[in-house]
Amino acid sequence: MQRGPLSIIFVFVIVELLGFSLVLPLLPYYATAFQATPFVIGLLGTSNALAQFLGAPLLGRLSDRFGRRPLLIVAVTASLAGFLLLGFARSLAMLFASRIIDGFLGGNIAMAQAYITDLTDEKNRARGLGIIGAAFGIGFVIGPALGGFLSRWGYEVPAFAAAGLSALNLIWILAALPESLTAERRKAMAMNPRPPVTAGAMFAALRRPCVGPLLITTLFYALAFGVFTSSFSLVALTRLGLAAQSTGYVLAYVGVLSVLVQGLAVGRLARRFAEKTMIFAGALIMSGMLLAWGFTGSVPLLVVVLAPLSLAAGVLNTVLPSALTKAVSPDEIGGTLGLNTGMQSLSNVVAPVLGGLLLQRLGAWSLGALGALIMAGMGLFVWLRIAGPRAPNPQGCAPATDPTTGIESGFFTTSDV
Repeated sequence: MQRGPLSIIFVFVIVELLGFSLVLPLLPYYATAFQATPFVIGLLGTSNALAQFLGAPLLGRLSDRFGRRPLLIVAVTASLAGFLLLGFARSLAMLFASRIIDGFLGGNIAMAQAYITDLTDEKNRARGLGIIGAAFGIGFVIGPALGGFLSRWGYEVPAFAAAGLSALNLIWILAALPESLTAERRKAMAMNPRPPVTAGAMFAALRRPCVGPLLITTLFYALAFGVFTSSFSLVALTRLGLAAQSTGYVLAYVGVLSVLVQGLAVGRLARRFAEKTMIFAGALIMSGMLLAWGFTGSVPLLVVVLAPLSLAAGVLNTVLPSALTKAVSPDEIGGTLGLNTGMQSLSNVVAPVLGGLLLQRLGAWSLGALGALIMAGMGLFVWLRIAGPRAPNPQGCAPATDPTTGIESGFFTTSDV
């Protein structure tokens, strides 16, 4: 791994996620200040997810053609604009506009994943992508607590602080971040450009024997986990009586767990177990912990449940994109990671609205029960299609070959341990 650029992207993701986590836990409270119902709050999350579903694959494909650095600049600039609009919001319409802008053009994490993929080989891929998870955790250790503290002076204050962090990140990219794609690779990709991202291309990707099962797993995992994350603040408020600041502290604890899992544990697990096995185990653990969360009635019990839940989420968030990069050719990596983000966003179109409706009609228990049911079904799917001994051996999925180095790789050729 090239440690210099990886260190730069690590700091970049920390700053980006710090800004994001400043405002994310406060959005339900911010929207409530404009008399938004739980359903409308769910729509706020849906608008961001739908915009990201449309924008992320496009940004990823463009990064395959023109390089990661220019598209990272576009993404950070969009995040800056979105946070500024959020800070100046004086109506629900402005809140929605801020989330749509950030969603369509703010594909920072997918771009960072593609950047790290360019700098890592197959052996170190999961460990390298774990950097993003660790940076995500560090951002969430500080961001929610700081956002809750700043919200004492108004919900717009954390938004402006997040905008300031995005501005710092933009300067950081312009001054220090080199391009990860070599001139030779960009030339090779330009000579054989991929077609534009369309609905037909997305369905074609889902039919590919190696890529399809991984994308479907991402889709439903993101739906189950999205119901949890989008409703967490509201559940903490309605069931546990936690104010914005206390919720921020709980999310900071989740951030510490994310650092430990994705920064330390995932790399070691990847050296011992096949990625297929880790995906299957993560699905089962996630199912049990979401069910437990749905019936959690105290803060101490919540703290206990969040530990294995964070372990499962850390594994799935890291290993799924790592596996995808090994199932496609190098000139498809950016587009495929963008499509993976798009699958997550498609789930998040439904998750906030579904979570808001279930919470309003049935209560918090139904959120955990639904998430557990989805992940149990997903575990069965993973066993049948990816991880189990009778899983079909995908045909027509030759190892991906780098057009400039000739190096082959392949997720489905990895043996189980």
